[in-house]
Amino acid sequence: MSDFENLEKMEADGIFSKVLRAGRRTYFFDVRETRAGDYYLTITESKKNTGDDGSFFYKKHKIYLYKEDFESFKDMLDETTQYVFQNKGEEVISERHQKDFDTKKYKSDEKDEGETNLESFTDINFDDI
Repeated sequence: MSDFENLEKMEADGIFSKVLRAGRRTYFFDVRETRAGDYYLTITESKKNTGDDGSFFYKKHKIYLYKEDFESFKDMLDETTQYVFQNKGEEVISERHQKDFDTKKYKSDEKDEGETNLESFTDINFDDI
């Protein structure tokens, strides 16, 4: 069996899963089993995008987290989220989350920004990263 076939089998053998839907993003928390029979966690971010032709596709990013790193990962996550809440509060601060936010205007502004100068690297907008 090839490494690719092993990977496909491993991906299909989920032990426990939870899903968090968050707007255009979905987070999957999946417990998987190693060949040795131990468990590890995969965290997958799947983000819905629109192609130039109007079709939808998903970009996925995955983190593999092993048991020996759980405590340190949890501690770092707790510490960094507390820092954000202490310094910026829990209210989301972005144009997209304002009560009077107009999606149509945002999309037309986004398109205009990208079309102004496609050859200039410095025109990249990092607000959505």
